[in-house]
Amino acid sequence: MLEEVERWLGTRSWSVSDRPLHKLMAAKRATGSTVSVVLPALDEEETVGDIVAIIRHDLMEQVPLVDEIVVVDSGSTDRTSEVAAAAGARVVHRDDILPRIPAVPGKGEVLWRSLLVTSGDIVCFIDADLKEFSSDFVAGIVGPLLTEPGVDLVKAMYDRPLTVSDGSASGPTAAGQGGRVTELMARPLLNMHWPQLAGFVQPLGGEYAARRSLLEQLPFPVGYGVELGMLVDALHLVGLDALAQVDVGVRKHRHQDGQALGRMAAAIYRTAQLRLARGHLVRPALTQFERGEDGFEPRTYSVDTEERPPMADIAEYQSRKVA
Repeated sequence: MLEEVERWLGTRSWSVSDRPLHKLMAAKRATGSTVSVVLPALDEEETVGDIVAIIRHDLMEQVPLVDEIVVVDSGSTDRTSEVAAAAGARVVHRDDILPRIPAVPGKGEVLWRSLLVTSGDIVCFIDADLKEFSSDFVAGIVGPLLTEPGVDLVKAMYDRPLTVSDGSASGPTAAGQGGRVTELMARPLLNMHWPQLAGFVQPLGGEYAARRSLLEQLPFPVGYGVELGMLVDALHLVGLDALAQVDVGVRKHRHQDGQALGRMAAAIYRTAQLRLARGHLVRPALTQFERGEDGFEPRTYSVDTEERPPMADIAEYQSRKVA
């Protein structure tokens, strides 16, 4: 490991217990900072309500750390919007944000558009499929942005147990076996091409917070490459010491099947490839195989190749800041 990374691990890796809530509130008052929490959601009615309710109770009613909770629904066919609103979130539909630019499917698309419908100086992203959620996820990653003026982006780090199917409603878990795309794709890419980022425990994790002043300068890959792209671009824009991570414990969520993970990996590789060469993919598609009646049948999926420009370049966002 690079000496710079070893030093970074000692100075920019913390635990949620390092910053009790009373210290965070004192820092929030001193800086005058506001905090927005964004949950990108697609068919998450089973989990989104509990997450919103916990954040609202712990970090808005008990302690006013969070100023707004916004759920951006990217086209759910279940009751995600109704459940989120009933739990106390403001719900905005993806297609209603910046309608002059037609929306495309993808997590990064939703995160990018969320900057237009939130107002916090600090924006905290939380995935909407988390189970046994704790508000420590929010307090932990927002904390350094309130107490450390030189920090601009904070990722959560955690254990990711993998649920093993045994025929029951919830099978046993395998400790440390979650995050398969991280271990098989993202970590090798980062270690080989951006070794300064090798110290991040969960580089693809969906729980992170950043200053709006940084987010509005970053391009957003529209799909699953958004987390890796954001880390790499932030490194080049603000440097390693402006990035940090906080241990928040254990993350439990719904796991994808192997083929879905393959498509995620392809999008992440494409994001890395573009940043390495700023070139073009030879073939922006991924072919996978499924067994059918006549043997293995190919299924070809397109790989996300679009990125949204920095939000600071969008006229509607500029107008809002002037207003």
